[in-house]
Amino acid sequence: MIKLRIGIIGVGGIATGRHIPAFLQFSDQAEITAVSDINIHRAEDVAKQFEIPFFCDDYTKLFDQVDAVIICTPNKFHAEISIAALEAGLHVLCEKPMALSSLECQKMLEAQKESGRKLAIGYHYRFMKESQAAKKVMLTDEIGTPLVVRVKGLRRRKVPGWGVFTNKELQGGGSLIDYGCHLLDLALWLIGNPKHIDVSGSTYNALSKIPNQVNLWGDYDYQTFNVDDHVTAYIKFENGASLLFETSWATNIRDDEEHLSISGVNGGINVFPFELYTTKFNMLFNSEPNWIPGEEDPGLLQAKNFIAACLNEEELIVQPEGALQVSEIIDAIYQSSDKVMVRE
Repeated sequence: MIKLRIGIIGVGGIATGRHIPAFLQFSDQAEITAVSDINIHRAEDVAKQFEIPFFCDDYTKLFDQVDAVIICTPNKFHAEISIAALEAGLHVLCEKPMALSSLECQKMLEAQKESGRKLAIGYHYRFMKESQAAKKVMLTDEIGTPLVVRVKGLRRRKVPGWGVFTNKELQGGGSLIDYGCHLLDLALWLIGNPKHIDVSGSTYNALSKIPNQVNLWGDYDYQTFNVDDHVTAYIKFENGASLLFETSWATNIRDDEEHLSISGVNGGINVFPFELYTTKFNMLFNSEPNWIPGEEDPGLLQAKNFIAACLNEEELIVQPEGALQVSEIIDAIYQSSDKVMVRE
């Protein structure tokens, strides 16, 4: 059997904690043959740790060693590296968000179409068992036409104190572009990605600019904090549906991770935990949707789907067109907030 040769670009926590361990589980179909990082010592250490034969600090040097790349760099470099890899004839799995802006996303999509290669984006919430169960319900039209979607992911005091998460130049934003994007993507996918026609949003970062704040996820510099730590939005779609959205890294309320519910004409669903409400029954409840027995790690399922898609055995679950819409809405939320006032 021909194995898919995989290269990892950017070997920080998301690479070593999720992607590398996941792809190593499918050694009969794929092998990690190269890693790259601007910190050559980090690249060498990871290569030794996982017994990967090639490492470098220039990502273009691994292109001839691989058939596909996993991009785990800061958001600023997603578009540049993805486009270069696609133009080199490689398949790409890029971490979320797709890029810093929807304009960059569009350029990535154009490069993908010209190359004929696969381009997946790391929205792994779609692979959660609850999400898969919810998608099956939506495809059977059990709840009918979606009317109202509610999305909420609130972290009370969990500003990431590591990496570059609070660096606006490298990441493009804060809680919305890092955390809320997962739930936004999942909601859009479940309702079939209808066209959005109006987006109104507000962003805040007052709490994280106050000194001596309790933070459960490490230390950060409150004096230079310039990204959003709390975001709200209201989104209207062409088909008449609406979406209520809220996400945060820091807010004066208890953690509420995560809520996604959809009310339709004939019934409704709650995703976490999975619940189905219909007009036929008062409530049909299943807290353990068993869509793939024994495989509940979304990181593993994401890797499995990417490998299979690259080998033309199945379709990508996260297509770039859907990820582009997420970035379009993120752009619109930030732009809407900037038009009203800056809340600091």
